[in-house]
Amino acid sequence: MAGSTEILNAIRELANLKQIERAELHEMLQDGINAALAKKHGPTVQAEVDIDEDRGEIKIILLKNVVETVEDPAREMQLEEARFEDPEYQIGDVMEVPVDFAEFGRAAVQAAKQRIVQRVREGERNKIKHEFTSRVGDLLSGEIQQIERGKIVVMLNKFREAEAIIPYREQNHREDYKQGEPIRAVLKKLEDTPKGPRLVLSRGDAMFVKALFKLEVPEMQQGIVEIRAAAREVGSRTKIAVFSKDDSIDPVGACVGLKGSRVQAVVQELGGERIDIVPWSTDPERFAKLALAPAKVARVFSDPATKTIQAVVDEDQLSLAIGRNGQNVRLASELTEWKIDLYSSREWLERGGEMPLFAPLPEEGDEGGDVKLSDLEGLPPATVAVLEAGGYGTLNDILDLDRDDFLKLPGIAPEEADRIMKLIDELTFDGSDGEGTTASA
Repeated sequence: MAGSTEILNAIRELANLKQIERAELHEMLQDGINAALAKKHGPTVQAEVDIDEDRGEIKIILLKNVVETVEDPAREMQLEEARFEDPEYQIGDVMEVPVDFAEFGRAAVQAAKQRIVQRVREGERNKIKHEFTSRVGDLLSGEIQQIERGKIVVMLNKFREAEAIIPYREQNHREDYKQGEPIRAVLKKLEDTPKGPRLVLSRGDAMFVKALFKLEVPEMQQGIVEIRAAAREVGSRTKIAVFSKDDSIDPVGACVGLKGSRVQAVVQELGGERIDIVPWSTDPERFAKLALAPAKVARVFSDPATKTIQAVVDEDQLSLAIGRNGQNVRLASELTEWKIDLYSSREWLERGGEMPLFAPLPEEGDEGGDVKLSDLEGLPPATVAVLEAGGYGTLNDILDLDRDDFLKLPGIAPEEADRIMKLIDELTFDGSDGEGTTASA
């Protein structure tokens, strides 16, 4: 049976290419043959299909009920006609009619192949969904297959049959993409299309920055350090807020790496995009202070009802806090999910001096942000008086100051500034939040 041998060989090649089990192959082949029989004889046809791979044969037998009057030619045979084959046939018997595979003809064989290909595609679709549904946010690598209408088509390295694209809106438009070049992107979502599931990748989303840090930072892979929030203006600047489940591990330092090696690897992949890394905090006022880095914030007040932060900065810090075209404060607001209103010290005084425009939010006890300096052990009363005269009355007020800031205050000697910095370090790293550092790259 040349026809059956030919199709068996073709199907074997297809099965090996798609890594299909023998049992599944036989099931699909039988399904395809039944489809071809239905096309040739009618949708109600009944048949037995026996596949012998060793001999390269496919045996097909039509099953027809012997009846007095035929109503369904696909599954019935008239008694008189049946007795031409065997005079012993009676009404109600089932007649077996062998079918030569060659009788199928080109159209019938093609129908069988199409059914098999359809089953293979359905299997691939299910495999893609199973593989990638739980991998949103993962970094994937591949090669740029083509660029059409602004869309980048990517052939993945480890799942080449999956359709993957980077839409125009998910690209970094400061980058130059060329066909055949390797590329990495984050899986943003799966889309259902008439052709099956499609992977939507991104190099412009903040998820891409998170995925790159996870690749570079072992503590993230171990689940110790997490990125709790991220805000990005693609191609220009990103802010991330990090948190450590282990008090002995500084989350900012873990992301920066030795001599900045980890963060620089991410910056290089992003084409020089600036990255600010700040500690994450549950206290909105403290978080806003940290998020506005590298600017130093003198005071903050919050209104939970409107989720608004008022931040006061010295005159020389105002432009840094705002950033180019308002970028720094805009990203800080996105990072904290609070609206941030900035005021210079002069503007603040003109609006009412030291009084906030609305009452400050009571801080949680576990943050230590409302501890008065006078209640801290290790600070002499004279030092506390100088700090309070300078507008710093609580621990939260001095957490982000550096040594030079203290030396600017009248009455603070270098030794006393060192004592204050040491106390801040002890309280920061021995406390419950462990959030005392920020970094920029």
